[in-house]
Amino acid sequence: MKAAVLDRYDETLTAERFVDYRDVPDPKITRPGDVVVRIGGAGVCRTDLHIVEGIWRSKVNVQLPYIMGHENAGWVEAVGTGVESVKIGDPVICHPLVTSGHCLACRRGDDMHAEESAFPGINANGGYAEYLLTGERSLIKLPKSLAPKDVAPYTDAGLTAYRAAKKASRHLLPGQYAAVIGAGGLGHIGIQVLKALCAAEIIVIDRSETALALARECGADHAVQADGNEVVAVQALTAGRGAEAVIDFVGEGDAVAKGIAMTANGGFYYIVGYGGKIDLPTIDMITSEKTIVGNLVGTYPELVELMALADRGLVHLATREYRLAEANQALKDLHHGLVRGRAVLIP
Repeated sequence: MKAAVLDRYDETLTAERFVDYRDVPDPKITRPGDVVVRIGGAGVCRTDLHIVEGIWRSKVNVQLPYIMGHENAGWVEAVGTGVESVKIGDPVICHPLVTSGHCLACRRGDDMHAEESAFPGINANGGYAEYLLTGERSLIKLPKSLAPKDVAPYTDAGLTAYRAAKKASRHLLPGQYAAVIGAGGLGHIGIQVLKALCAAEIIVIDRSETALALARECGADHAVQADGNEVVAVQALTAGRGAEAVIDFVGEGDAVAKGIAMTANGGFYYIVGYGGKIDLPTIDMITSEKTIVGNLVGTYPELVELMALADRGLVHLATREYRLAEANQALKDLHHGLVRGRAVLIP
């Protein structure tokens, strides 16, 4: 099969090519629960750029060369002898984690903290290819209304945004505010989820006018330019209180400090993007009673819930399609901020 293969790290992201498009062996079924999926779409994620940079080397045990791509959807191509819930030809979306289902975390539905797991595209070969090896437990059959190429990025970007927005929606009340930092690939999904799940007013902060325009299309009530005065702007919109929930899809640079600063006393700061650091005096945490919440992708049931919203037309993805052979261009466009929404590779 053809695949876009990562052969070397590039800490500066300045190489002419990040991946090499070439022939590699087809994935093989070795266990009863294995499934091979013919890729219909593979999302291109900022995490992929961090992988190219080598940031994940200390986090996962992976040897180069390998195939990135952790946002995948397609059609069932082959199944192991124990597979019963899907059949060849079924359109499916792949939860990003492959687990056995036997550990206590799995049985509680907390897939992201399973004791034994594979994460295609992170610590195993992923979907920047014509075919992907995954497991039956990871697959969700798609309704006729949803095509694989249109939903692939939901498996990480969408699921991560959904998980954070769902947490926030559980405590947000009418008359309160949710601030979303970053209206790009994850943020524009999070805005729609908040709109579908709660009645709070949504403030979106971004540097890009293009991203803010997308945020308005997705239902944002207020758009704030990240020009250095965004905390003041949010305070003005919220009568000086700040937002009861802040969801930070950036998580680096000055976004972290500003995100916490615009969080109301007793409010919640949800951190989704990463790369920065949180540095707070403990007395400030005590006197403000703010809560900081980390978010790691999401569970299988949450992906099912997100697909239900998509099927009803309550969330949609802004995507830009590239051929698999154009993986380098997609990665470079993402790196330079030229992708509106999410990039998707199509074999």
